[in-house]
Amino acid sequence: MYKPLSVISRRATLLGLLALVPGTLLAQEQAKPSTTKASRSAGNVTLSGYLRDAATGEALIGASVFVKSLGVGGTANEYGFYSLTLPKGSYTFTYTYVGYAPTEETLELTGNLTHSIKLNVQRVQTDEVLVLGKQPDQNVKSVETGVNRLDMRQVKLVPALLGEVDLVRNIQLLPGVTTVGEGATGFNVRGGGIDQNLILMDEAPVYNSSHLFGLFSVFNPDAVKDLKLVKGGIPAAYGGRLSSLLDIRMKDGNSQRLGVSGGIGVVSSRLAVEAPIVKDKSSFIVAGRRSYADVFLKAIPEQKNNQAYFYDLSAKANYTLGEKDKLFLSGYFGRDVFKFGDLFQNNWGNATGTLRWNHVFNSRLFMNVTTLASKYDYALGIPNGSQGFEWRSNINDYSAKADFEFFQSPQSTLRFGVSGIYYTFQPGHVTPTEKSSIFRELKLDAQRATEWAAYVDEERQFGPSLSVQLGLRVSMFENRSKGTFYDYVGERGRQLLPINGQQFEGKPVASYPNLEPRLSMRYSLTESASLKASYNRMVQYIHLISNTTAATPLDVWLPSTRNIKPEHADQVSLGYFQNFKNNAYEASVEVFAKRMDNQIDYINGANTLLNTQLESELLYGQGRAYGAEFFVKKAEGRLTGWVSYTLSRSERQVDGLNRDKWYANKYDKTHVLAVVGVYELSPRLSVSSTFNYSTGVATTYPDSRFTYQGLQVPVVGDDARNNFRVPAYHRLDLGATLKGKHNPDRRWQSSWTFSVYNVYGRRNAFGMYFRQKADNPAQTEAVRMSMFGTVLPSIAYNFNF
Repeated sequence: MYKPLSVISRRATLLGLLALVPGTLLAQEQAKPSTTKASRSAGNVTLSGYLRDAATGEALIGASVFVKSLGVGGTANEYGFYSLTLPKGSYTFTYTYVGYAPTEETLELTGNLTHSIKLNVQRVQTDEVLVLGKQPDQNVKSVETGVNRLDMRQVKLVPALLGEVDLVRNIQLLPGVTTVGEGATGFNVRGGGIDQNLILMDEAPVYNSSHLFGLFSVFNPDAVKDLKLVKGGIPAAYGGRLSSLLDIRMKDGNSQRLGVSGGIGVVSSRLAVEAPIVKDKSSFIVAGRRSYADVFLKAIPEQKNNQAYFYDLSAKANYTLGEKDKLFLSGYFGRDVFKFGDLFQNNWGNATGTLRWNHVFNSRLFMNVTTLASKYDYALGIPNGSQGFEWRSNINDYSAKADFEFFQSPQSTLRFGVSGIYYTFQPGHVTPTEKSSIFRELKLDAQRATEWAAYVDEERQFGPSLSVQLGLRVSMFENRSKGTFYDYVGERGRQLLPINGQQFEGKPVASYPNLEPRLSMRYSLTESASLKASYNRMVQYIHLISNTTAATPLDVWLPSTRNIKPEHADQVSLGYFQNFKNNAYEASVEVFAKRMDNQIDYINGANTLLNTQLESELLYGQGRAYGAEFFVKKAEGRLTGWVSYTLSRSERQVDGLNRDKWYANKYDKTHVLAVVGVYELSPRLSVSSTFNYSTGVATTYPDSRFTYQGLQVPVVGDDARNNFRVPAYHRLDLGATLKGKHNPDRRWQSSWTFSVYNVYGRRNAFGMYFRQKADNPAQTEAVRMSMFGTVLPSIAYNFNF
């Protein structure tokens, strides 16, 4: 049960406290007569600064600084900033980051000191190479649970579909992550829907992460610096989705020299340019990609009026205002376009823009202020003729937030902040393309909403073995749309009738306050083994309305209303993490259980497009997901890679469906196995392979039939939902990367990438349907639909200088 009055009271109290925290911390610092003198009187001083790549100036997210004599250390945040408070004295500091040469410096700390470090890439002369990870033992030492990271160097070596290096396809090789099939938009995490993943690119939400109906993702690998997937123990700074956080950080741009990289592939070509604007002070990166199927179509007379292509453009610039201030401006623009003469046209695309300001108040207090805008729009129609029309829909959000980090001590880091989001939704707008069109203009009412949040989060270490991260997020959602809203009555499982229409303007249609507690714990058993546990409550206020097995770019986003309630999820997880042979091998097993409410489902035959009474066809119920994830990774040596296996279930119970009993979710997969291997045959040549296996997705098929006028009519008995499964999915891919001859006097570097997708030509079922036999209409037959049913070889040329 939720108690709005008590929640609102607690929310107001916490917001007041959070509003005082930054001022209090700053006031305490300003009250000191002088930094050095205050530090001496307190007996402690603070060392802070930035950790960056020496060659490019890129911030090294997660790089560490360690004082061996005291056994304490710290890590750099998302902007490379670190802070370490110690007693006065002389210490030897070790700065490390995987793949970079460690740097040691001895410093005499008599007062607070700002000291930035540039690390050099490690030039390995032996057969042993490092290709994965941030810190070699971060998986054991950190308090994070359910977290996976991908290194871009490793991603580019994994076999790719048609030569396109793809981040989302690599994510699907991690434990707990699935997809309903090839060509499906997005990904599913721990039994959740694709709309339950918060996907951020430089902090801006991305509402559709796919090109070409799910074959490729929108993220250009040349522009990405860091990628982190969080499946459990999500920090209190993030909310709005139930299942996961995918945090993608773009490169800042080379602040030392001009750099150009790109590639030419079977499907598309890409180019990235980065350079300093003012050396060591300002830089930029621009990365673009475009497919060119439409170029070949124009060369065929019968296809010259058809179009099929996608493009994306990523750009980012930064400017250092001074020792304590830095600005970042980044954006993404991408679109898919399909047109088949005068018969059909379809397009969709994302656009984001982010402006950030970093400010260091003092050696221990760091602030990041962000303003951003994100838009996703989609359209379809018939260009010309009497049936010509265009249908458009979109979702926009405008956000502002302030995040603070206070490095209290090596044992404690406090994070807190506030945020606000303004949403607009256009569910559908149809316009005729010609006066003679049979269609007339139809526009569904636009909806507007606001979402406010505040959070506080502390990570504290209690002795050498126990670390705890405790957080609380307070959120408030208000639907502030104008128009007429209804209650609905009738039999569950059938279309409902609207009653009690009320006109809203100037007052909230619905308001939903929520408390979202978070807790993560880590207990070290040995130097190389630990136990971790987490609990988090997540709330989701916006929903993707999709009644198909795989979501499409045309599915509609809607806010919570009087009838569509916010979704809630409570998740607990427990994991054991162990490293072997000096961190060369990593192993983990995590078990999780998640309970969800207000899950949306649909009556049979629901119409979700241009439906003025859409809520009359929606059903609501509860969900549950539980399972175990096994992960083993080899991070060093000529052979690297990982094996992941997930055993899980995802189920729902909705009154009015399946006789009110639990049924398998449409993205439920009991067994999911992924094997990834990369072997370096020589400094120039590496080969790779991936193998996937998963249980077939659940779907609804007829289980009986009757004869009507000599025809067989299939029937789904007992109102069953997802009563069968498509055949199991499995696929083997192979790849090879051949680097050009190395010449230390030349900056130009190149490589050829070869891949074979679906090596043994498996016709994996995307779905099944039933039809009457052509030679005997009295009988029915099952037909398997496959996205790819053959071997797909490809080649790509990559370069950088």
